[in-house]
Amino acid sequence: MRSLLSLSRLIDALNRGVGRIVSWLILIVVFISAGNAVSRKWFDMSSNAWLEVQWYLFGAIFLLAAGYTLLNNEHVRVDVLHAKLSERGQVKMEIFGVLVFLLPVCIMVCWLSWPVFIDSYVSNEMSSNSGGLVRWPAKLLIPVGFLLLILAGISHLIKCIGFLQGLCPNPLRRKGEKTAEELLAEEIARNALADKDPQKGH
Repeated sequence: MRSLLSLSRLIDALNRGVGRIVSWLILIVVFISAGNAVSRKWFDMSSNAWLEVQWYLFGAIFLLAAGYTLLNNEHVRVDVLHAKLSERGQVKMEIFGVLVFLLPVCIMVCWLSWPVFIDSYVSNEMSSNSGGLVRWPAKLLIPVGFLLLILAGISHLIKCIGFLQGLCPNPLRRKGEKTAEELLAEEIARNALADKDPQKGH
């Protein structure tokens, strides 16, 4: 299990590095988008190539950062049942979700999107827009993005199993988020302080 946790740390480092790089793409997209808008409105000039660069980068942000988002526990969860479970119950449900939903769907998307990329690359597919860009880099983003999400899912699965074995902290807890026990301890401390000095309790 220790070697698997080491693998998890390597995967996390990869997705963290990709996430940091992708975060700079947001700034680049903002500048390109602003430049496209200014050139179109003020100078009556437009470029399909620059518009497509903007779209490609926008797609890269969402696809390549999916694993980084899972690493930071920021994916949306439907917690109708999740919130009612204990910490261990929540982690067990997470393991079920990763094995039954996340990994199979991501593997299927990778499997189906790879031939699409290959066809586009081999034929050197170009955009149908006048002055547009080659399309295979955009299509490559799909399998690469989902591969990073698969790796993040494997890392998350390892950490969930490690938590159940008492080898690592709860992977579902966000950074800075306090446990129910910590919140209860703080509430007890506040009540004890209020009992000693009613003025401070208000």
